[in-house]
Amino acid sequence: MKKLTVMFVAMVIVSFGYAQKIAEKEVPAAVKSAFQKQFPNVTDVDWEKEKGNYEVEFEIKETEYSVLLDASGTIIETEMEINVDALPSNVRDYISKNHAGQKIKEAAKISDTKGTITYEAEIKGKDLIFDSNGNFVKEVSNKD
Repeated sequence: MKKLTVMFVAMVIVSFGYAQKIAEKEVPAAVKSAFQKQFPNVTDVDWEKEKGNYEVEFEIKETEYSVLLDASGTIIETEMEINVDALPSNVRDYISKNHAGQKIKEAAKISDTKGTITYEAEIKGKDLIFDSNGNFVKEVSNKD
């Protein structure tokens, strides 16, 4: 029983280290204003706080988006869901070779403030990040 309690407490602590869902009223006005300026017609949104930044998730015409903003409302990056087939061929080739038998669950195109494009491919509990040419950059364990 003691081990179970310790494990539960550890899980709670770890979960607080990652993104936490928050109510829109908890989002600073500057952050909401910057988001609404960039995406004026979006209404159904979900907010999370992630390491001092704010992430907002929403859909436009059945495509999922995620925007990460800092506390002053500056957009850090925008992530847009894409079809797996829209990933650069190098990405699909890398996964076939290095993660044989793994299926890409979701794919996304990410743009940062400098206009740098990266791609994300989700496979079995991790996100694989690739540069704009489809070259592998890093692997990130999913937090969900």
